[in-house]
Amino acid sequence: MPLNSTIQDVTQRIIDRSKGARTTYMERMRQAAEEGPRRGHLTCGNQAHAYAAMEEDQAPMLEGTGGNIGIVTAYNDMLSAHQPFKDYPDLIKATARANGGTAQVAGGVPAMCDGVTQGQVGMELSLFSRDVIALSAGVALSHNTFDAAVYLGVCDKIVPGLIIAAATFGYLPGIFLPAGPMASGLPNDEKAKVRQKFASGEVGRDALMAAEMASYHSPGTCTFYGTANSNQMLMEFMGLHLPGSSFVNPNTEMRDALTSYGAKRALEITALGSDYTPVCDILDEKTFVNGLVGLMATGGSTNLVIHIMAMARAAGVILDLQDLSDLSDATPLMARVYPNGLADVNHFHAAGGLTYMIGELLDAGLLHPDTRTVMGDGLGLYARDPKLRNGELTWEDAPRETQNDRILRPVSDPFAPEGGLKQLNGNLGRGVIKVSAVAPERRFIEAPARIFHSQDAVKAAFKAGEFTTDTVVVVRFQGPKSNGMPELHGLTPVLAVLQDRGLKVALVTDGRMSGASGKVPAAIHVCPEAVDGGLIGKLQDGDIVRLDATAGTLEVLTEGVEARSAATPNLSDNSHGIGRELFSMFRQNAGIAADGAGVVV
Repeated sequence: MPLNSTIQDVTQRIIDRSKGARTTYMERMRQAAEEGPRRGHLTCGNQAHAYAAMEEDQAPMLEGTGGNIGIVTAYNDMLSAHQPFKDYPDLIKATARANGGTAQVAGGVPAMCDGVTQGQVGMELSLFSRDVIALSAGVALSHNTFDAAVYLGVCDKIVPGLIIAAATFGYLPGIFLPAGPMASGLPNDEKAKVRQKFASGEVGRDALMAAEMASYHSPGTCTFYGTANSNQMLMEFMGLHLPGSSFVNPNTEMRDALTSYGAKRALEITALGSDYTPVCDILDEKTFVNGLVGLMATGGSTNLVIHIMAMARAAGVILDLQDLSDLSDATPLMARVYPNGLADVNHFHAAGGLTYMIGELLDAGLLHPDTRTVMGDGLGLYARDPKLRNGELTWEDAPRETQNDRILRPVSDPFAPEGGLKQLNGNLGRGVIKVSAVAPERRFIEAPARIFHSQDAVKAAFKAGEFTTDTVVVVRFQGPKSNGMPELHGLTPVLAVLQDRGLKVALVTDGRMSGASGKVPAAIHVCPEAVDGGLIGKLQDGDIVRLDATAGTLEVLTEGVEARSAATPNLSDNSHGIGRELFSMFRQNAGIAADGAGVVV
């Protein structure tokens, strides 16, 4: 099947736009690669410090004939998704020894849990933690003792931060090893119903707590299709995971086999051998387009819209929101995973998962087949399933039929002809909306605005019974320069209750929603943000706002708004407490959401 014309045109547009940045980036990576193995530049004293604690590995490290893997880990045992990483370094080291190499934990990176900080002050550090992770990984790899890197991370900001670092050290080969999702617990739709009942006062906190614990109950990634699992999809579509490895459960024989093979493969693709595959050669324009197609086909997280912009820029690839919107128009929605359906990622994986999707999209000409991956040349390698045969890990062609068409459908019979994300443009600025879980009849709203400066104020108005008519809820001063752009996840149950009561409601914000944004239309990432002169900062209660997700427009219809003075709220409380003092530099220097809201790139 020839490549789809839209995929081809968008890719060429990105190549043309990125020519200068990409050329400079690749010249720097080639120069670094030509300097040879990094350890060759260390003095005897440098090396002695690096190898002092390595005991049985000291001799082979001094000989320098085998590759040395740097492990960058986001392990902590507060995040269920990262708790399984505890034992990965020992397995990676043992595998390296068995294959003539060595491995060291190069360093750790912070990994905060948005599930813990949702609605809390700590969420104001969440987005910027991505840049801290990139910086931390940079410190870890700066010791110049590694021939390849293995990156251990799963969740929301961790993988994007690690990708930014991996691209910055793009002359090094790198493989991302996931931990996998926890086993299925209380169905996500049942949990959501309890949350809505709690928001409306129908059940107490005891029932809410029981539902939450039944849903989040064991090591592994949360099972809904939010940002963490969208990250895993992205790494597979972009060829940085092993094929079929994203959604294998933790603490299983297959999970350990994939981790071990990943370490072996990392040694095979160093510059010491004949299959040198640096990250810079993987992270090109075609690879990012493939990742975006995967995001659209699966109805993935809106947070990835921000993150993929920043990730790409680290590799000299300049993306624009129009690229995302055009790719969404060309990509069918093939999956229904909560919040876009009732299934969780375990059900999705069992139905055929990413290997089925990649095979289907390749056959339809919707993916570039000729990208480089950690497994070799060509994305077709990722249409295969991992299998354990007599204790040996192999890959076999995946079934070409969906195992459950209520969860996963072919390109020829998708859930929707277009993908799950849309760009919004209008006099209120640029933003995005996730439509994959929004009913078609709710994708247009024209109603009076209610203006708020925090999600707590929205909840208070809800409890006071103030929402009785169709309303566009505007929550502003939530952008990266205002308060670090926290997710406004706590608004989902409140707005869903109003919608279930028969009202037409929508959210408009310069902030973020959860990666699991659901059935309420939400125009998010609006930029310029209010504190940066955006028109959203001049809106007043009663202004008529129109959100049209089908046409891709976001407008205020009331005349004379531009001539008003902007609101000037007191944001001083955003600058202290729970470590916010330490992040003032990030708030002051953050880019706009449409470019990734980056600080370090």
